[in-house]
Amino acid sequence: MMRKTSPHTVIIGAGFAGLSAAITLADKGHQVTVVEKNKEIGGRARVFKKDGFTFDMGPSWYWMPEVMEQFFNQFGKSTSAYFELKRLEPSYQVIYAKDDVLSVPANYQSLKNAFEEIEKGSSIQLDKFLAEAEYKYNVGINEFVHKPGLSIFEFMELKVMKAAARLDLLQSFAKHVRRYFKSPKLLQLLEFPVLFLGAVPKNIPALYSMMNYADIKLGTWYPMGGFGKLAEAMYLLAVEKGVEFKTGTTVESIEISEYKARKVITSGGDIEADFVIGAGDYHHIDQHLLPMAFRNYSENYWDKRVMAPSCLLYYIGVNKKMPKLQHHNLFFETDFDTHAKAIYETHQWPENPLYYVCCPSKTDASVAPEGMENLFLLIPVAPGLQDTEEIRTKYFDEIVERLEDFCGEAFKENIVSKTTYAYTDFVKDYNAFKGNAYGLANTLGQTAVLKPSIRNKKIKNLYYTGQLTVPGPGVPPAIISGQVVANYIVKHQK
Repeated sequence: MMRKTSPHTVIIGAGFAGLSAAITLADKGHQVTVVEKNKEIGGRARVFKKDGFTFDMGPSWYWMPEVMEQFFNQFGKSTSAYFELKRLEPSYQVIYAKDDVLSVPANYQSLKNAFEEIEKGSSIQLDKFLAEAEYKYNVGINEFVHKPGLSIFEFMELKVMKAAARLDLLQSFAKHVRRYFKSPKLLQLLEFPVLFLGAVPKNIPALYSMMNYADIKLGTWYPMGGFGKLAEAMYLLAVEKGVEFKTGTTVESIEISEYKARKVITSGGDIEADFVIGAGDYHHIDQHLLPMAFRNYSENYWDKRVMAPSCLLYYIGVNKKMPKLQHHNLFFETDFDTHAKAIYETHQWPENPLYYVCCPSKTDASVAPEGMENLFLLIPVAPGLQDTEEIRTKYFDEIVERLEDFCGEAFKENIVSKTTYAYTDFVKDYNAFKGNAYGLANTLGQTAVLKPSIRNKKIKNLYYTGQLTVPGPGVPPAIISGQVVANYIVKHQK
């Protein structure tokens, strides 16, 4: 029998983490096969076209562009070879009330001026706040997120320990930001990036002020053609590296023999493997694809995990322009604490929820027919909430009515395309644990070595990547996660 010249790795899932791992391993000489249950690649960043509109299904905030650029640079590429990246101006707008809107400028001095108008002295405080946030960002990105999180000793290097002392891991984000600012408006603006991290700001470590640095200093960007262009670029690079894709193919189980994963059993046939990486939903792979004896965790363990929110989403096409909307619009006209309580404490459908509207057609004419607008409406909700058509309709009518009031014009009758998406769809399309949209909550008790492990403890060649393991949820962390597990495999494969 002819001996294989290179190891064969099977990756389950073609989201950003799976794509990242596939490219990295293929570049290191592995044969790589990616198995994806959906017909489209990209995971939550899939794209669909309907009624002349192009809808990004998931991520819409392009932050930390240097992470994506550095990823492509490793392989002698640049994102500019695949798509045009445009910095948004303004970055976004925050709607506190119909006639109380803060447009957040991309220019830092202009933003400081806007802060000063709201709270005297806050521009100086912003400098101090962001200096701390920049330190946390640089330490987090350069020292922490690339570690596999398998042992506390990874963090015992002297420079890492010194850095950790300044990261405010034990102070809450809410307390930290209130050291600098008093205005409720500014506090809401600065706390919004942590809304999707899985807990109220008082329960999120102050470490995550790094998100404010990414927001304010590094900017909000948009890949022309839509966020799906990033997934498409990674797919093209993967194919160039020789990665094979099997889309529309469901993984049914993983065959184990002598404590090794030998085959991935799929709806399209069996695939032999030297290594297997679970880049789909970690809980699904752990609890449903493996025999009980080889699972990393118990169902009780998973039930105790604190999850980030799910979402109720609407993809809308409107046959008129909507002048009062910007590309990104955050609607904070209702009480933040009440909505947060419904998500994180009572776990119920919220009343008068905050919501977000993305209108990419403000920047990119290609995503909507001429003279029309492409809208993406999002309401963050607690994970695990069973949705019905009646619930989807109820919230849609409520949000549209509030949006019409803000815009000062009716548009419901101008809607020519509508698609809804919620808990049921997250479970069906991604096997998402409790229908989550953003993975595990970034609480202190679910950080680094306290996250589900990238390595199966009982199977020698089975690994995990993605938003339920290190470093955490979000597009840049997912890309880094794929690199972390790929590099670990290469380092230890012998």
